[in-house]
Amino acid sequence: MTMSNTFVDAYPDQARFIRRVFATSFTAFAVGAFFGLIQALHRTDILRVLESPDYYTVLTGHGVFLVLSFTIFFLVGVYQWAVTDSLERRPVDMRFTWGWYGLMVLGTLLAAFAILAGFVEEIDVSADTLFTFYAPLQGHPIFYVGLVLFVVGTWLAGVDWFRSWWAWKGDHPGERIPLPTFMVLTTMIMWYISSIGVAVAILAFILPWTLGLVESVNPTLTRTLFWYFGHPVVYFWLLPAYLLWYILLPKLSGGRLFSDPLARVVFILFILLSTPVGIHHQYLDPGIADGFKFIVMTNTMFLLLPSLLTAFTVVASMEHGARQRGGTGYVGWLRALPWREPAFTGMALAGLVFAFGGFTGIVNAGMNINYLVHNSLWVPGHIHTQVGTATALTFMAGSYWLVPQLTGNRLVGRTIGLVQVLLWFIGIVFMTNSMYRGGLVGMPRRTAEPQYEGFQYEVAAGSVGELNAQLAIGGVLLFVSAMLFLALMLLTLFNPDSEPIDNRTIPAPLSGPDDAPAVLDNLKLWTAIAAVLVLLAYSLPLASIVTRGGLFGPDIGPFPVTIEESGSIELVRMGLEFALETVGR
Repeated sequence: MTMSNTFVDAYPDQARFIRRVFATSFTAFAVGAFFGLIQALHRTDILRVLESPDYYTVLTGHGVFLVLSFTIFFLVGVYQWAVTDSLERRPVDMRFTWGWYGLMVLGTLLAAFAILAGFVEEIDVSADTLFTFYAPLQGHPIFYVGLVLFVVGTWLAGVDWFRSWWAWKGDHPGERIPLPTFMVLTTMIMWYISSIGVAVAILAFILPWTLGLVESVNPTLTRTLFWYFGHPVVYFWLLPAYLLWYILLPKLSGGRLFSDPLARVVFILFILLSTPVGIHHQYLDPGIADGFKFIVMTNTMFLLLPSLLTAFTVVASMEHGARQRGGTGYVGWLRALPWREPAFTGMALAGLVFAFGGFTGIVNAGMNINYLVHNSLWVPGHIHTQVGTATALTFMAGSYWLVPQLTGNRLVGRTIGLVQVLLWFIGIVFMTNSMYRGGLVGMPRRTAEPQYEGFQYEVAAGSVGELNAQLAIGGVLLFVSAMLFLALMLLTLFNPDSEPIDNRTIPAPLSGPDDAPAVLDNLKLWTAIAAVLVLLAYSLPLASIVTRGGLFGPDIGPFPVTIEESGSIELVRMGLEFALETVGR
């Protein structure tokens, strides 16, 4: 299908662009990982290099740099590769491509300035809003302007990829959309539908509020609009990992993808199911009726289906590859897989952690059980298994195959790369074991001081000291792993040795697109159905919220808080931790 050995041979301009995008992603990853180390050591009271009020600035940076900048910049880089490689054509206008990347960088820099300025008392700018940037927490307008520019940049990236597909479609009438491009387009449809919520929240309410154009906002409304976006954004981070699992894992295993049609069904299900379920993040919000919450809980359970289909398809593909390599037996074929390859092992371990995180997600999704762990340390435990490992570890492992393709340089330190992915896996096991167990005994999340004076957590096994030790050890191992990864990427970038490099050709699936009905490629149909489902899920709850509290509030809430905009967040009168956790998730 392709003549050139590596991607950079065939598309040097595109490879240069994607290298720049990856460099931006890895820079954000480095900053976010450093902030994560500070948090782990500060929260456990092992090493404190800053005052506790500044912990919330670090926490905001950790979230924004990692779960927005690192993941989404990596996403646009991978998707640019996937569209170019599968359609075998360059973008319609490369100047447009560089333009949306520049807009994303500008947005990131503005948001980063607003966050980091919180460390400098002389600068009257701060954005200690945490990752969940909704009212009543308030950041500087520069922060929200940066977020808007960043999101608009991602919208234009999607336009770029649709333009490439439309151009390809004109030259290939009647042909099925290549699977990698299909995954990109369906991801962007989901993103367009879901990101409308955060755009409305910022542009119509939060930004005018921070600029002083309106006196107040309805906090329940802005929270609901945020979580309209806040749940599907998790899949926006995750779906590029799915793409790598579907495309690279079968190839690295020595086989082929088991089923192209099943992969298409999975991505269609994410268009339909990911957005109408955001209210399950608001089970404890008093402004939403329990009936709506119960319906959302039921709908959320359907999201298990695409994950289970993915587990079946990817494992079946790996088994096929292992048997091509001589593997035999019901489970003996596992030994034939290329476990010495960091790209394969890292993605396989990421998938394993993702499966465990899916089971813990069922706890979050159930109303009654959620009450036990809501806003506890359990929740970041779940986030770190899903985004912090399923996504981040897949991105790092995938880079061990992608970066040589983008540079033409042989990967430096393959054995060290294997150590790096294993360190990440071990570190996340330590950290999340501590977080899940701590959450079960009521340890709060997002606080610099989890241990209240005169209060003891009743830990069934072990002790609070043991849980803190595990969290700190996990944080240190993750930071060391992150630095190893960045070092290997930098050395590979400047490695003059170009041999040997794996051929970039992706083998055809065992069951191809022609084995599935053409309706799977009808993107207009699935978009229309998704829009109807969103209207059904959100029209009545939003109408109820606005009727009760008005568009601009102030809504009536049970916990009054006062927020002073300074280098840190002060939640006074009602107690910092209690109020923060109340408005938190």
